Amino acid sequence: MGMIFRAKANKALDRAEDPRETLDYSYQKQLELLQKVRRGVADVATSRKRLELQLNQLQSQSGKLEDQGRKALALGREDLAREALSRRAALQQQVTDLETQHATLQGEEEKLTLAAQRLQAKVDAFRTKKETIKATYTAAQAQTRIGEAFSGISEEMGDVGMAIQRAEDKTAQLQARAGAIDELLASGALDDQSGMHKDDIQAELDRLSGGTDVELELQRMKAELSGGGTPDRQAIEGGQEQGQGQARPQQQPQDTPRFDKQ
Repeated sequence: MGMIFRAKANKALDRAEDPRETLDYSYQKQLELLQKVRRGVADVATSRKRLELQLNQLQSQSGKLEDQGRKALALGREDLAREALSRRAALQQQVTDLETQHATLQGEEEKLTLAAQRLQAKVDAFRTKKETIKATYTAAQAQTRIGEAFSGISEEMGDVGMAIQRAEDKTAQLQARAGAIDELLASGALDDQSGMHKDDIQAELDRLSGGTDVELELQRMKAELSGGGTPDRQAIEGGQEQGQGQARPQQQPQDTPRFDKQ
């Protein structure tokens, strides 16, 4: 269970990790470490400076005790001269110890200064490399997104493609349903509740009736243009039954004999 949990946590962290943020965090930690090293160098230098001040004070006191011993000896006070030299010997031991500590601190300061310089160089090199990696990662990420957008495998474009596909499917379904309803209404399988739809027989009768009215109107207009009377409707209908465009021959009236009066 622990291994499974760690594996899932590692996978989740890998998805959430941004290499650019990781590099920035590493660079920040290196800057903090460099700052600590510089602070350590400053502390060692401060301690060294403090030892130098103490050495100067002890050397000044040692020189003063030496002068006092000479003066006491010149005045015939050998006891005072011996006391002054004894104190000067004790101070000289302290000076020797402080000089040893001073040399040690100076060596540590030089080492820390050199380490700080090397660390500074590494931090500068890491910063340059970090910016290069970040720029390369950003460019690769942009190219990947562009490629996914063109290929349609990205999440955003995938959602758009799915929406378009759903819209096309619904449109095709509605078109098919509308066509099927029109066919069923035309075949009489469905009744038009509005009363606007006609069956096929009535539609054919209406078409034939409309054509007859057109033919009658055409014959009437021809007769008016030729100066004759209006043709008989039944004659025109009879002519249509025999053949379209043919008319019954009309019987010509015989000439009535005319008698002249004598």
